[in-house]
Amino acid sequence: MRNDIEQILITEEQIRTKVRELADLLQEEYADKNPLFVGVLKGVVPFFADMIRAFNGPCEIDFMWISSYSGANSTGKMLVRQDVTRDIKGRHVVILEDIFDTGNSLEFTVSHLLAKKPASLKICTFLDKPERRRPGVTVKADYVGYTIPNAFVVGYGLDYNEKYRNLPFVGILKPEVYEK
Repeated sequence: MRNDIEQILITEEQIRTKVRELADLLQEEYADKNPLFVGVLKGVVPFFADMIRAFNGPCEIDFMWISSYSGANSTGKMLVRQDVTRDIKGRHVVILEDIFDTGNSLEFTVSHLLAKKPASLKICTFLDKPERRRPGVTVKADYVGYTIPNAFVVGYGLDYNEKYRNLPFVGILKPEVYEK
């Protein structure tokens, strides 16, 4: 799998450092609020696990599974494969996301969760790829780990056809791998 990587964009050490920084920021804001962290499956799993371990305070967790990708491309059509199982009305909710790309799935997720009337709703994304943002997307991330260029990235939960999620770094996938 590593032979398919053109360049390592974010190392394991950089990931650990950034997760700690983000967790510290969330700790400042939510220390006394018992936030509900909602992970958007599947790519968020490594980031989610690292974040909740680094968060030093009471919190609860839940997951959503929103699908919009086919291979390397977003279809633009949202499908809720799994909704949150907790009642979030009146709760302080933090969406943990692996990557903020076109904005389609995140905009859909925010709208879906706001309809459930949380006390607050914020977004913490590990990666932000603003060059890919669809025109008209108004949702913004409140916490961003790294802003990255418009490259196809894998690793640390991010995949191409369900492969590469287990790489401990974020790397740029060689175009010949996904342009087959």
